[in-house]
Amino acid sequence: MNLHIFEGFGQTMQEVAIALLPLAILFAIFHFIFLKLPIRKLLDIVIGFVLAFAGLSLFLQGVHIGFMPFGEQMGSVLGGLSYRWVLIPIGFVIGFFAIYAEPAVAVMVEQAEKVSGGYIPEKLLLYTLSIGVGISVSLSMVRLIYGFSLWYFIIPGYIIAFIMIRYAPKTFTSIAFDSGGVSTGPMTATFVLAMFTGIASQIEGRDPLLDGFGMVAMVALAPILSVLTLGILFSRKEKSQYASGASGAKAHYHDR
Repeated sequence: MNLHIFEGFGQTMQEVAIALLPLAILFAIFHFIFLKLPIRKLLDIVIGFVLAFAGLSLFLQGVHIGFMPFGEQMGSVLGGLSYRWVLIPIGFVIGFFAIYAEPAVAVMVEQAEKVSGGYIPEKLLLYTLSIGVGISVSLSMVRLIYGFSLWYFIIPGYIIAFIMIRYAPKTFTSIAFDSGGVSTGPMTATFVLAMFTGIASQIEGRDPLLDGFGMVAMVALAPILSVLTLGILFSRKEKSQYASGASGAKAHYHDR
């Protein structure tokens, strides 16, 4: 198989340059008017922009020539299986590791632990997000196999989320809705989405355009529910510890 690795790479670089150009202009304005950074720091930032440009260009090129074609081919094979129930556990595994390897998620959980002073452990939050997204991809497989409407999952899910907000700490509420955004990153929106359209094309009565899409919306909802659940568990644990501590102090006072 003759693979043209850098076919269309110029167009990809142009798109990345257009995306980064406004950030570079904004930084230049702030630097010359407000920041006036030393040369050494300015050089580090410029090198960072160059590395970001190169990294994004190579990554997107890899998506075009590798991730998406592989996802479509894998979906075509999986969609052709006679025992389609196996897609449900496969969906959980793929969803779990797609989020576990998501760069934006790694940055967010690290920041959450750092800003909270270790109150929200990085690994615990990462596993919570991965499990939540794994379940959502499994449910997306159920929707794809049996033809359920997307509304049956999205509307009840957001209603439950808004109810859970009342019982979850505000810290977890903020993290939950940010998690929904970062979880729908390049891993999910390239490989997993391409796989779903490939599966939909192989299942009779399914339209890749109507049934293959919608998975990203469920992935965006899953972290909100899973992080809010984690927040409620944290809140109950704190209340339990506080109650046991207060009762212990009260018993000690009566003993005296």
